[in-house]
Amino acid sequence: MENEIMQQVLLFTTVISPFVFGVIEVVKKAFRIPKNYIPLLSVGVGLLAGIAAFPFTDMSLMLRIWAGVGAGLSGTGLFEIVKKRKGFSKQDSDTEE
Repeated sequence: MENEIMQQVLLFTTVISPFVFGVIEVVKKAFRIPKNYIPLLSVGVGLLAGIAAFPFTDMSLMLRIWAGVGAGLSGTGLFEIVKKRKGFSKQDSDTEE
């Protein structure tokens, strides 16, 4: 039983990960956001995607939240959360990196 639940969570994470990744890429291109906030933003988008997906699955809210957080972590890569990053996602045209 627990194994089936974990498989559902991992499958749901896999399904919403591309959506989270796409949203984060659009946000990175459209807005000037400090790079060290992008992983946090990705987790937030994943969390919201997991919560908002209630019509598409019969999973409980807590399982959808876990799947959303997992999708958010995979959206930027888990290693980037602890990586020190400087700069912004969208550079001004008159500044150089």
